[in-house]
Amino acid sequence: GQVRTADLFFLLDRQNDGAPEAVERRKRKGKHEEDKTMPETIVIIEDDESIREMLRYYFRSVGYEVGCFESGEAYFETGGELKPSLFILDIMLPGMDGLEILRRLQADADLGDVPVLMLTARTSEMDKVKGLEGGADDYVVKPFGIMELQARVKALLRRTGRPRSEAVITCGDLEIDPAAREVRKNGALVELTYKEFELLRLLASRRGMVLTRDDILQAVWDYDFAGETRTVDMHVKTLRQKLGDGYIQTVRGVGYKMP
Repeated sequence: GQVRTADLFFLLDRQNDGAPEAVERRKRKGKHEEDKTMPETIVIIEDDESIREMLRYYFRSVGYEVGCFESGEAYFETGGELKPSLFILDIMLPGMDGLEILRRLQADADLGDVPVLMLTARTSEMDKVKGLEGGADDYVVKPFGIMELQARVKALLRRTGRPRSEAVITCGDLEIDPAAREVRKNGALVELTYKEFELLRLLASRRGMVLTRDDILQAVWDYDFAGETRTVDMHVKTLRQKLGDGYIQTVRGVGYKMP
């Protein structure tokens, strides 16, 4: 039969009770007043109430603050008061769809730098490409495993929170500035998403070296799930569209490099 949301919460509770996060949470409980570090916040925009509440329950159980909204309109009605560390955004939404929400987030001076993970039932490559080209940093296709989703969330937050090298990287007419997170081609600014920038920075910092898709997936996305190397190919495709040909070479059967 169909699993009820309450049953799912119970199973998650049992699963998480002995998980490292839960054990560590219990260790910290007695010294809560000493720990003034604010937990990271996730905003979830999902119209399916059972999925929305399951994600709220799960991510709160492992230590995140969570804000949930059933639509983009509901979130933007708050005036964007809640600026999270990460958005989890469903594509298939009534009214304003996920891609339109993504466009509005990217255009917002305060929210444009917040990483976005797309959550969708769609499986066609074109839908994934549209999301990635629109500025999404990653995607998960429904039905999904909650542990994989958490791994992707943690990887995104890890990557966006790390300090960067200050040295500007020059590759021909390209200038890559990690501190400013800017790329310029012949002096003109090239708009890149967070993951596009990270991918370009990785290839440029190892110029002349061939990097496998698995190497890139691990370095840029911080995870290694079988069959997910198409994510790398999609980001290389969008980078080539923005930079032009000749900057990133395909080494057939191996991976990519910057000459």
